[in-house]
Amino acid sequence: VSSSPHQWPLSPVATTPQSLCTGNHFQSERPPSQAPQPVPWPCACLGFAAHESTLAALGRVVFSPGAPVADEQEAVPVLPSRGANVYSMGEGWGSHPVTALLLLFHRRSSLVITTKIFWGGKAETERGLSRKHIIEGLKASLERLQLEYVDVVFANRPDPNTPMEGDPFSSSKSRTFIIEETVRAMTHVINQGMAMYWGTSRWSSMEIMEAYSVARQFNLIPPICEQAEYHMFQREKVEVQLPELFHKIGVGAMTWSPLACGIVSGKYDSGIPPYSRASLKGYQWLKDKILSEEGRRQQAKLKELQAIAERLGCTLPQLAIAWCLRNEGVSSVLLGASSADQLMENIGAIQVLPKLSSSIIHEIDSILGNKPYSKKDYRS
Repeated sequence: VSSSPHQWPLSPVATTPQSLCTGNHFQSERPPSQAPQPVPWPCACLGFAAHESTLAALGRVVFSPGAPVADEQEAVPVLPSRGANVYSMGEGWGSHPVTALLLLFHRRSSLVITTKIFWGGKAETERGLSRKHIIEGLKASLERLQLEYVDVVFANRPDPNTPMEGDPFSSSKSRTFIIEETVRAMTHVINQGMAMYWGTSRWSSMEIMEAYSVARQFNLIPPICEQAEYHMFQREKVEVQLPELFHKIGVGAMTWSPLACGIVSGKYDSGIPPYSRASLKGYQWLKDKILSEEGRRQQAKLKELQAIAERLGCTLPQLAIAWCLRNEGVSSVLLGASSADQLMENIGAIQVLPKLSSSIIHEIDSILGNKPYSKKDYRS
């Protein structure tokens, strides 16, 4: 890699997570020799960047208010040894003890910690993807997380101020100008040592390609990864669109919502249980989706998938997560949890991954009936 801060590697570089960054910002009372030792798990690179991560990743973890503190303190430190070394935080999530707990027992260089920038405060200047908010928002996130840097900072959805395609008052020139501001700001925070890389989340292929083109035109740093929703009932973007981007410009895929907001967990097979997410205020859209005709068809398919899970000796959520992990174009799958038990169950999906033979995948695809068609085989 060139010593110039604006140069970017044009080919994949295989590295271990430990070689990417240094520093530990917490002193541990436990000697390093007694810390939980990670075991090897399958790794994947986040695009063409020299950034390798294990396949399971952790999104927001919110333990219920009644959960014993000991559960959290016991579960979180062992996560890297269970196959999760990527931890995705968010700008509006507040201070969270996960990073502090992890760094008590693990070297900072052995972890991949990311954050998302978009939703900050209530003021117009405290959200979006302007240069001002990207720099100020990332600084505030680092203070809350008690970190000197994050490995990847994500632009969490396109800026609504960006003129959209089809808008008669917009132009591709003005849209590109706003994307240029975002790319320049991301390059700045990377050059300042606040982040190692940057990525996108919920961006279209066209927007990602524009960001890449702007970076190449002005010798800036392009995004390395897109965070996209991916589960058994939403496949098109991750299985068709992102592979094309990867083979063109090296953008990797980190996916979220493997259980489709709980739909794929099997908890809604008999309706909406009390205290479930779909029963809460503000989630009427999820309730309507589950109770719709399409939702009922999905639940019928999940009952068939439950039989496959039982044959494999796992739960339906573990099967669904492992199914996402089996996609060779996916570098990491973000998991969420509201309890220590749920967290460890989800992490257990890694053990299911080797059981997903081609015949099992074919059986799952036959049940789902929604495998997207790709015109080109990029592996050839």
